[in-house]
Amino acid sequence: MKNRSALRAPWRWKRPVGLDLSEPLPQFDPSSVPVLANPDDLACLRPAFVRTLTTELDIPVFDGRWAPVLFDNETVGIFAVAEYVASDPVDALVRHVLECGHVLASPVRYVVSPSLLLSIVRGQSAVQSDALRTGSMRPVPSHAGMELASAFQDIVVWGVRQGASDIHLNVNARNPESEVRFSLSGRYLAPSRFHRISTSMLQDMLGVAWMDVRGGNGAIFDPSIEQQGSLVRRVDDQDILLRWSSLSADAGPSVCLRILHRDQPAGGLSLERLGYLPDQLEVIERVLRAEGGAIVFAGTVGSGKSTSLAALMARLPNHRKLISLEDPVEYLIPGAIQVTLARSLNVSAHDDFAAKLRTLKRSGMTDVLLGEVRDAETGRAFMDLVGSGVNLYTTVHAPSAIAIPDRLASDFIGVSRDFLAMRGAFRMLVYQALLPVLCSHCALPAMQLCQGSHTLQGRSMTSPWWGEWLARIGALYDEPLDRLKIRNPAGCAQCLSDQDPALSGYRGRTVVAEIIEPVLGLHRDRSAMACAVHKAFQGLIDPRDIEPRFHAFETEHLRRTSTAAHGCNGSAA
Repeated sequence: MKNRSALRAPWRWKRPVGLDLSEPLPQFDPSSVPVLANPDDLACLRPAFVRTLTTELDIPVFDGRWAPVLFDNETVGIFAVAEYVASDPVDALVRHVLECGHVLASPVRYVVSPSLLLSIVRGQSAVQSDALRTGSMRPVPSHAGMELASAFQDIVVWGVRQGASDIHLNVNARNPESEVRFSLSGRYLAPSRFHRISTSMLQDMLGVAWMDVRGGNGAIFDPSIEQQGSLVRRVDDQDILLRWSSLSADAGPSVCLRILHRDQPAGGLSLERLGYLPDQLEVIERVLRAEGGAIVFAGTVGSGKSTSLAALMARLPNHRKLISLEDPVEYLIPGAIQVTLARSLNVSAHDDFAAKLRTLKRSGMTDVLLGEVRDAETGRAFMDLVGSGVNLYTTVHAPSAIAIPDRLASDFIGVSRDFLAMRGAFRMLVYQALLPVLCSHCALPAMQLCQGSHTLQGRSMTSPWWGEWLARIGALYDEPLDRLKIRNPAGCAQCLSDQDPALSGYRGRTVVAEIIEPVLGLHRDRSAMACAVHKAFQGLIDPRDIEPRFHAFETEHLRRTSTAAHGCNGSAA
């Protein structure tokens, strides 16, 4: 049992006036507290459990940690998870029960498994008392519990069918309504279908959904801490893996669910289909013929770098032994031995992770996929694996290919700069971003902007302004403007769907990338922005979508002017 001083929790209900907190409580031995591990234990309990008393005692549900309950002999007990059964808040709750004139049960405290307690306080174990007394009926889900599960499933199904990359469930405890948003084509959108969702319903929905999370830090959903894990949902005959990450914010928890198509094999992906250009594919094929060193894909959150890395892995010949260490496994890679490593947010070193690495080097592998380098622990793994001469493939969050070494050497990750400067440490550095693709059936000529239009930020600009803007692009890249297309906001039958109207005129996304081959020196022939402009002149990308991802074309003009004035030989963007 944990020390009580370490278990103090903030009061969340008003203490009754005149309550004497120093009054002695009934003695109990924490080691002999009855344990209710499952619904069968609850059904066999004597006296029988009837219902919770949170409403009568004016006590909000404490995130599934404890609850006062009524038994069929009219006595009152306390159900609590093991960590809190002997805590100060539960002591105060016992006093509050006495102050309200109730008779304490004997025993008064029970340790209840987190999942069972959460189902009780959420109303999912409501049963008839007579059935409980005879043990003839197990607790069954209430209509409320099933409705919450159904509502959560509806959100997931909609997101999967619309091609969302993430689901965002943002609880605002300050307002009666909260929001459900989706990342669709790189945009953070709130579809009207899920407007005005009740805050209390969303809170309860998250508590119910967390009960199915695996590898999570905490058996119950706790809005006051950061939590992560994963759960699986079935959508249209597919197993969808939802990677859960919750942030404790001032107004309430914000939960992001990354949608991963668990059944989708990486063999069905290709770098060509993702958007890599023919000259970039030539570099990749050349690099893959060599061995040793690291291939690193960089990008911002949601840039598709893990997808591209999986597609690269699928190109490896089957005579190579590939082992992946991921958190969690995102794609099924043909022929690979894949290992999911769940790491806790509040632990800096993990014995399981270290043991896997030690065993890995004795497994006879030739190639290792390390899902992401994001902290000191994975930074040390990066150095260990690259230093041992294996072929390493990984991802990192960085703003460009040339910035990857600096990101790895940052204080947060801590890879030695001397190590990164070692010959052969890197084989290839890749940076990529995702940009929306225009619907080929309804895209409009870019010259229509000269009739007057709005920027992506909603500012209305005049015809002369747009004429100058287009002329600058033509001069920078020496391409005819009649090749440029822009989005049709009205859309057409080919691109309209149940998505947000802001996505009308788009059909999917494409990779824009830049590649550095360090053995040739830190030189890049085509930046990711130049790649995007190339696709814009093919009519695939609205040039207005390029500036927010990189920088304004006016900035590019000033950059080139400054470079020329100083006599520098900088690479073109």
